[in-house]
Amino acid sequence: MSCILSVMDINSLLTWYRKEKRDLPFRKDRDPYKIWVSEIMSQQTRIEAMLGHYARFIERYPTIADLAMADEDELLKIWQGLGYYSRARNLKKAAQVCMVDYGGRLPNTKAELKKLPGIGDYTAGAIASIAYGQQVTAVDGNVIRVCSRYYWLENDFNQPKEKKKLDALLQEKLPGPQEMPDFTQALMELGARVCQPKTAKCEICPLNKSCKGAQRQHPEKLPIARKAITKTIETKPVIIQAAWHENQWQIRLHKRAARGLLAGLYEFDEILPQRVYQKYSLGSYEHVFTHKIWKMDGELVVTDYDSSFIPLIQCEKEMAIPSAFMPFYQQALDLLADLDGQTILESSETEKAEMN
Repeated sequence: MSCILSVMDINSLLTWYRKEKRDLPFRKDRDPYKIWVSEIMSQQTRIEAMLGHYARFIERYPTIADLAMADEDELLKIWQGLGYYSRARNLKKAAQVCMVDYGGRLPNTKAELKKLPGIGDYTAGAIASIAYGQQVTAVDGNVIRVCSRYYWLENDFNQPKEKKKLDALLQEKLPGPQEMPDFTQALMELGARVCQPKTAKCEICPLNKSCKGAQRQHPEKLPIARKAITKTIETKPVIIQAAWHENQWQIRLHKRAARGLLAGLYEFDEILPQRVYQKYSLGSYEHVFTHKIWKMDGELVVTDYDSSFIPLIQCEKEMAIPSAFMPFYQQALDLLADLDGQTILESSETEKAEMN
């Protein structure tokens, strides 16, 4: 490998970015906290999909101090829909460290940022360069894609040692502190909007005159794709138990274990209750995780109330329900809205009396 970007190309990239960049809320200033939250949210989520979540999060937790004191159930509820809930927990843990060790602020160096829970090499580099103008790299998938095509690097950047080589090369050619915030974001923006995985829009790329991928006319061949992960398949019944109590529908939820997949989040039952007064199919659905696939069949059942049931209003406001279960949950809400709970309750009471 040799130098990735010339001074001329860096200037072209910066000019393009300043003209074409998206108007995003976390770009309006260089607030380290907002940049941190946005970077964590966008790790596994498209920018467009996370903007609503970002706005709600910042409204509820406007400062590191607010986040450090967050109630975990409420925090996870606000995070609902983004998935990978460990990110939310790590945000809170890191905020608590900042309160104790850094006076309620994020540290301003890449090395110190990497010590915080949930912050790896890329995120630390992004915060340090964008918020603080530090001359450090932030190499994510977008940057790897742009650089591998620009210089036609056939290295396997899925290998940590190869990624470190690219990181070192970029480090040699970084602009000054004044330009670093825009430079880091420009590379990301170029990868997200122009040098895309399946479609490279070379005709509008500010680097097209020097890019070897554009010259070869097949830039999409790089970077080398990550080998597909073999996923295990699990079958999983989803039984949503509902009961009419105190003039409202209530459903049964329970927390998953504190460790492992979907740790500490709420889920529904997997077995039918002893008494079932009405039953409705919620269909079938697959949910894909990183290493496994859940094949699920869902049912809504009306049963007897007990103290483990929770009012729907409370569920909507307070309980973080994983996206894996949301198709069933939404269908159940629609069905329950059309059911006459009082009539079903009276019928069930009559049935129990006759059995006795």
